[in-house]
Amino acid sequence: MTGDSLRERSKARRREAILVAAYELFAEQGFDSTSIADIADAAEVSPRTVTLYFPTKLELAMAHFNAFVDQLAGALHARPEGQGILDTVEQWMREQAQSQDKFDQVHDRMLQANPQLKGLCRGRLTEVIQDGARLLAEEQGWRPDDLAPRMLAATVASVIGELTHQSRPGDLEVAMTFIRAAAATLQPG
Repeated sequence: MTGDSLRERSKARRREAILVAAYELFAEQGFDSTSIADIADAAEVSPRTVTLYFPTKLELAMAHFNAFVDQLAGALHARPEGQGILDTVEQWMREQAQSQDKFDQVHDRMLQANPQLKGLCRGRLTEVIQDGARLLAEEQGWRPDDLAPRMLAATVASVIGELTHQSRPGDLEVAMTFIRAAAATLQPG
């Protein structure tokens, strides 16, 4: 075991402790009412340590969701040759559903308690989905500014938003059936 790997694991644990403490406090007290000092105290680190990992409270609040949508963007751009956008989105959503853990539940509670953060997350997701709409337009022979890829992308964004915050077994199948049916009604470019 090298000192670097031990140091990296220690940093990862400290980062996670800060995130968990912040998200629990944001869920209980609200984003605006929680200070960096409150987070540091709950995570058992100094306020300076919190700001070294997350320069602003907003960056801290958005860190988990930004990683989530960055994974979606990565999946869309790294999809195998010949794999369609909708297949890629479905595969990614299945992987996300299987990897849900307690931290995701804390994150969801935080978003439910702070509508302003939930709105920022939807905006961030929309950015990635718009990129997906461009890729979908290329795939289907549409122009990027055509209504069809934009409508389909908006539908996918809404479905991801709903499934991310509340889903039960079978919801993904229903959602993908809906998305594919919507896609089938759109005329190719």
